[in-house]
Amino acid sequence: MTEAPAKGGPRVNDQIEAAQVRLIDARGEMLGVLSLYQALAIADEAGLDLVEISPNAEPPVCKVLDFGKYKYELQKKENEARKKQKVIEIKEIKMRPGIDDHDYDVKMRAMQRFIAEGDKVKITLRFRGREMVHQDLGAKVLERVRADMGETIKVEQTPKMEGRQMTMVIAPR
Repeated sequence: MTEAPAKGGPRVNDQIEAAQVRLIDARGEMLGVLSLYQALAIADEAGLDLVEISPNAEPPVCKVLDFGKYKYELQKKENEARKKQKVIEIKEIKMRPGIDDHDYDVKMRAMQRFIAEGDKVKITLRFRGREMVHQDLGAKVLERVRADMGETIKVEQTPKMEGRQMTMVIAPR
């Protein structure tokens, strides 16, 4: 068995190495197993290319078609698939343990918008100086975030300390 060419696409016309091929004509009808020479003659007669569709089959399956149009259709399918993908980003919100109510509300609105867009949110609480002694205040702030977001989120990473900061990751449910 021969492998597909290194350049990435299917073999076309003279690149096909098999002596015998199973041929499908331009209308999609199976013509059976023919020699490569006969298959190339049929493709040339139709004014189209002979493209190796399934190189690992025994004998390889080839189809008579317009290779330029075939490549264009494949590229269109790939672009369409790429459009439908949603890349999940991790957005970061930074807070302090002694955050005031209005500042907290502003941060909450931002988090709700990120969650609605389908992104994950990493909440980082930074402790400075003596605040390190009162880590329980930071835990209360993160617990308040979890309670205020309600059933719209799931906690992917529970609050944990990393040096001078406490982090929690939430994602849309």
